[in-house]
Amino acid sequence: MHNPDRMKYIRATSKFILFFAVTFGLYGLWFAGNVIIPNKQYWRQIVFRSWSRFFVSLSGIRIDIIGDPPKPPFFLVSNHLSYTDIPLLRAILECVFVAKGEIAGWFLGGRMVRDMANVFVDRKNRRDIPRAGADIIRRLEDGEGVVVFPEGTSSKGEGILPFNSSFFEFAAKSDLPVHYASISYRIDDPGLNASDYICWWDDTTFISHLFRFFQLKRSTAVVTFGREAVVEDDRKKIAQELWKRVQSKFVPII
Repeated sequence: MHNPDRMKYIRATSKFILFFAVTFGLYGLWFAGNVIIPNKQYWRQIVFRSWSRFFVSLSGIRIDIIGDPPKPPFFLVSNHLSYTDIPLLRAILECVFVAKGEIAGWFLGGRMVRDMANVFVDRKNRRDIPRAGADIIRRLEDGEGVVVFPEGTSSKGEGILPFNSSFFEFAAKSDLPVHYASISYRIDDPGLNASDYICWWDDTTFISHLFRFFQLKRSTAVVTFGREAVVEDDRKKIAQELWKRVQSKFVPII
């Protein structure tokens, strides 16, 4: 193994072990504290925020923020490139996320995601959308921000996939302002492609991709927040307008 490759492997292995050790350690701390701390929401926010900032630091992600992040409660949409988007946004925002229903079945991971008050939605079952919308409203009423990725899946970073308008049904009915952000990544290492190392868009398993991602020494995430929220009484108009605005601020990954 050449020296640069060996260093990448050692770096990834060290980060990989530390990631799981701290993740399970913080989850255990949350579980213990949840028994004795009266303000469950506040305690959960502390743990989720701490984990997210740890992940960003461990990964060597430098964050460039353009615009002003919204203050909770808020409903925000963003394009989706990787699992890294979640700790990235959570390190900036006080929020929970709308997650696809398949994650609920992940070994241990599904339980952790649920315990951090994230909202699951079965995108293949249209009757589940109103239930998820009601959960989102409850989170907002509790004073929290909620983030959704309306593309429905992560992409390789060439552009923004169409937004699923069903995510905005409850927003259209309640005249809820919808904020937006655009995420992009770049890698400083010469010869490496952010689409391969950061974006999770192919059939690679989470564990395999995470190990590949941890081989990176440093990367930069650019998060651009829009100035004005979108308010419409038609979900398709909301989806189209938000897609146009996010696309206008997106920097393709090459």
